[in-house]
Amino acid sequence: MALTLLAISVAIGCVIVVIWAKRRKNQSELDRHSISAEHLQSMMASGQKVLLFDVRLPLDLLAYPELISGAKRIPPQDVLDKPSLIPRNEDIVVYCTCPGDKTSRMVLRRALALGFTRIKFLTGGLAAWKTKGYPVEPYRKSFRLSVQLGPGRQVNQASKL
Repeated sequence: MALTLLAISVAIGCVIVVIWAKRRKNQSELDRHSISAEHLQSMMASGQKVLLFDVRLPLDLLAYPELISGAKRIPPQDVLDKPSLIPRNEDIVVYCTCPGDKTSRMVLRRALALGFTRIKFLTGGLAAWKTKGYPVEPYRKSFRLSVQLGPGRQVNQASKL
């Protein structure tokens, strides 16, 4: 009985160590593909070519209708469905306004899985950029708001800022 409990305890300990190591590896991978607002701004100020993509969800864009100067807006679902929208052989930075950079990380994971190597996400997203006082510009183009009502039901609404 005691031997069985010991074996179970060792097995549980091994599972915990494996899960911890996997999470640490995933976090390390994400950290290698993150960039701070300060570093991004210094790259841009030095003239280094970097393409910026705003991958915020439409409701986030309504709440904060501005972009980092020079950024291009691409809906996150478009990037996930058609990753060819992002050039593979150029330095890319994606950003959003989600807590924990959720949308940017989702786009990053998809790009990394497809073999992209020159992509990063802006840590803290648009908020970190604005907090530092770096330039933004108003977003004035039309976009579609999609609301899921349940399986197979969706409402699309055009919006113009």
